Amino acid sequence: MNAGKSTSLLQSAYNYQEMGMHAFLMTAALDDRYGVGAITSRIGLSERADLFSNSTDLLHHVRNKHTSSNIDCVLIDESQFLTRQQVLQLTRVVDDLNIPVLCYGIRSDFQGELFTGSQYLLTWADKLIELKTVCWCGRKATMVVRKNTEGQVITQGEQVHIGGNDTYQSLCRKHFAKHHWQAE
Repeated sequence: MNAGKSTSLLQSAYNYQEMGMHAFLMTAALDDRYGVGAITSRIGLSERADLFSNSTDLLHHVRNKHTSSNIDCVLIDESQFLTRQQVLQLTRVVDDLNIPVLCYGIRSDFQGELFTGSQYLLTWADKLIELKTVCWCGRKATMVVRKNTEGQVITQGEQVHIGGNDTYQSLCRKHFAKHHWQAE
């Protein structure tokens, strides 16, 4: 959260476009905070994107798009919501179709657990680049907490709950631990 992932993705798409190339953008269907089928950054940049859900065959989808119009790069936003199978399909896009894939997402949920997509991207990606943000104390924020409507940190609930700064806060491990690991 708040590291500029979507801004960085949109900058990459612009760089491809500026060079006369075509970047194919995709985002999770379940994230509709800024409208369906859009990748939008906190600073107001936005681009249309194809949607993926748990049932989307990404290799088939990219192959079909590439057949109808050349794709020079695939950019995936909210990649933490990918399934294991979809991450495997994206490795095939890279290895079999020779199309680079750049995935942008968060590593762990509000309970400090890996998202499935993140787990397999961490395992199978050729290269990892961490975009950094800061905790309120000034340290590097590596964790995120979920807040209720009163602004109190909650530690239980479904892994996926779509929200922004009103729902989530980025924290360093030390401040995350004060909410989650005190009793352990």
